[in-house]
Formats: sequence, C-alpha cells, structure tokens
Amino acid sequence: MIFAVGEVLIDFIAVEEADLRDVKTFEKHPGGAPANMVVGLRRLNVPSGLISKVGRDDFGEFLVGRLREEGVDTRYVVYDDERNTGVVFVQLKQAEPSFLLYDQVAYFNLRVDEVDKSFLDEADLLHFGGVLLAREPSRSTSLELARMARSRKLPTSFDVNIRPNLWRGRFDELIRCVKDALGCADIVKLGRGEKRFLEENGVDLEDFDVKLVAVTKGREGSELIHGGTSVSVPAYRVKAIDPTGAGDAYMAALLASLYSMGKLRDLTLDERELRLAGRFANIVAALSTTRRGAWSVPEIRSLTGIDEVKPIVEKLAASR
Repeated sequence: MIFAVGEVLIDFIAVEEADLRDVKTFEKHPGGAPANMVVGLRRLNVPSGLISKVGRDDFGEFLVGRLREEGVDTRYVVYDDERNTGVVFVQLKQAEPSFLLYDQVAYFNLRVDEVDKSFLDEADLLHFGGVLLAREPSRSTSLELARMARSRKLPTSFDVNIRPNLWRGRFDELIRCVKDALGCADIVKLGRGEKRFLEENGVDLEDFDVKLVAVTKGREGSELIHGGTSVSVPAYRVKAIDPTGAGDAYMAALLASLYSMGKLRDLTLDERELRLAGRFANIVAALSTTRRGAWSVPEIRSLTGIDEVKPIVEKLAASR
C-alpha cells in the first residue's frame, strides 16, 4: 500500500475566469495535493491510505466520507478539536490555476505523536509534499515520518509543491526546508518553474541521493531523470477544462506505473521503462484536466483502449 502524509481540504474553485476579487460563484470540491494523489492511486487500482488531520466540523466529515467512498484507507486521518478543516480558493484564468491558502488550519496542526506508526508495517512507499513544510508541527511530522520510513528501507517520494503565499518573507527558511525534504526522498516531482527557482537559490538535485526526478512541463510534457539517463516525454493532447490537481494526477500515475512494474523498492529503470512510466503519467494527468475538480483521475478500466501504455494498464487492471 502507498501512504501519503499531507493536507486534505476543500477546494473552492471559481466558476468564472476572473480575479478572485471579482468572482461571484465558487464550486466546492475535495482537494489537497496528497489527498488528490491517493484518490488517483485508488482509481488506478493501487491500494492507498492518507495520514492527515481535519477539523471536527462538517467539511472534515465530508472529506473523510469522500475518501472512504473512493476506497482510500482513512484509519490514519485524525480530528482536531481546536482548528477547522482547511480550505483553499482556486482561481482559473486561461485554464491555469492559482491558489489562495489559509493558515491556522487542522492539517498544519498534525503532530507526530498523533500518527499511529503501524502504517509503516503495511507501506510499500511513503509520499509527502511541500505544503506541510510551511508550518509547525506539520513540518516536523512530515520529515520525521519520512526519516522513519527510510530507516526501515521503505522508499519515499516528495512533491516539492511550493506555494509562495505560505512562505512570504521566509524564502531562506523555504530553501532550508526543501533541502531537508530532498535529503529524505528517493523520488522527487517538481514543476519546471520550481526547478528553476531552486537552482537560482543554490539547490542542485544532483547533490542529493534522489533516484528518480520527474519534472512536469505543462503542454510540453515531462522529463524523467534516473541515474545518467534523461528522457523527455511529450504531452498527451486534450482540451483542458480544469487543470486543478493535474500534477497530483501525474504523481499518482507515476507511482502506479512503478507499482505495476514492481519497481517501488527496486528503483532501477531502463530507458524504455522510463519512457513508458512518463507516458502513462502524462496521459493520466492530461485526461484529469478534462473534468472539473482535483479528484479527476480516470478509472483504470477507461484506459484499456490506449495501446501505447497497455502493459501498465493491463497489470493495474488485473491487480487486487
């Protein structure tokens, strides 16, 4: 089973393409990058669970219920009696999302002593992301769990996922936290802009013991870097409606492809396998943009007609 530690929240997605101050109507959707990712895994027929914290409120109950409906293991989602469930407002302009997140919410209050560590006995991989690094105690919790996983020889994946409004005036701290996270990660996903930002601030991914790097490039597809091999994989063309969560769909599909190949723990890939994994991730991410909301990864059975990723689809569809 693949577990993720991180935020689950309510996405209020603007119906109109306008600046947030001018938007009159929002749609409510479940969201949060790690939650989006584990839901995507379940739709691709990979067992998954979430480690998170929600408020003891209607939004928290809604989110836990929706996760269960998707088949995600929610045993490690805890409730906060002091803070409310997180919300984020999503602005769409030219099919490009931007996000307004709020502070002092339940997921930032996740403490390591609240997490039942028995999940490590079931885990095939632990995933974590950059949002929880922005505040304590969630930062220490994420990093401590990642270190615990690696001490047990469990692979880890990290989605850099920089949200600048959470780090205003603290960019030195951001760089330090990202370096700490990279030191705990076997697989790293980041956007092209995030990679450029890190390089401009003296962070070179080659300085870390990362085994696989995935760089997403929007309409230009993605690049996978493994050992001395780098492959560029073209995008899958669709008419995008809502790209919210497309990066999380990519992450889910990338991990699902490695799961189907039996490569999570033995992360050795040849160029053909790299291209196949990247193509599957690009296809799933692209298809996810054809529906509104971040929980938009297609069911594995709907991918059976795409011959170029048939080996992955057949294995995932047959897995239990």
